[in-house]
Amino acid sequence: MKTSAYIFISTLLLLAATSCQKVIEIELNESDPQVVIEANITDQAGPYTVTVTKSVGFSSDNSFPAVTGAFIVVNDDAGNADTLIETSPGIYQTNSFQGAPGRTYTINVSVDGTIYTAQSSMPPLVTFDSITYVTSGGFGGTQYYIIPEWLDPAGEKNYYRCIEYVNGERVFAFLYDDVYSDGLVNGQPLLNFETSLESGDTVDVEFQCIDPATYLYFYSMEQTANNNTAAPANPESNFNNDALGYFSAHTYAKRRIILP
Repeated sequence: MKTSAYIFISTLLLLAATSCQKVIEIELNESDPQVVIEANITDQAGPYTVTVTKSVGFSSDNSFPAVTGAFIVVNDDAGNADTLIETSPGIYQTNSFQGAPGRTYTINVSVDGTIYTAQSSMPPLVTFDSITYVTSGGFGGTQYYIIPEWLDPAGEKNYYRCIEYVNGERVFAFLYDDVYSDGLVNGQPLLNFETSLESGDTVDVEFQCIDPATYLYFYSMEQTANNNTAAPANPESNFNNDALGYFSAHTYAKRRIILP
């Protein structure tokens, strides 16, 4: 779709600036290093990867020490289980596990005698139909805004995450819920103000259907990153025993558009 939509985009910007959002208060923990776990299972063929590191102070650089020798088991509510193999320091992979929508997954990560557990339910598949775009004119010339399109199932609570790649480089991730779009085709653009799209750019969008706990984790991360007045804080993890990070079982799809 190619159309001039300056008024459309301006309206969206105004709504984004004035809309009410839930404020999440998170305790800042700058004390001893904590275990950080990032784990994903999708409906695509594996192997799936789990990364285990240790946290560092907020003022430190972003070099997170790898945790080696962890014992990790993933299982689902159908009785399937898989023990992960460490393929490189702090990187663990499944062997033959296969994710599927509608199943609930549990991960147990044992580090130095402490077991960290999280659970995630993979939502039903929502078809990622297409990618389109709108344009608006400005002082810097034509601006492009990508719109991922999917039909939200009516009468269900759904959460989505879209990750945008421009010319092969990941640039931003966006969260959606269907509070105001239940049963409708998504028409909200990816409002990325850090990257200016240009004619000829190749844009890929990764589309994930995520569960509420995963949405809360990434939403609280956004709130922390965008709050310039409060002290930095840790996102809401679905792991117990004070582990940081997240465990997400989600569906996966990816589509591409080349801007004219």
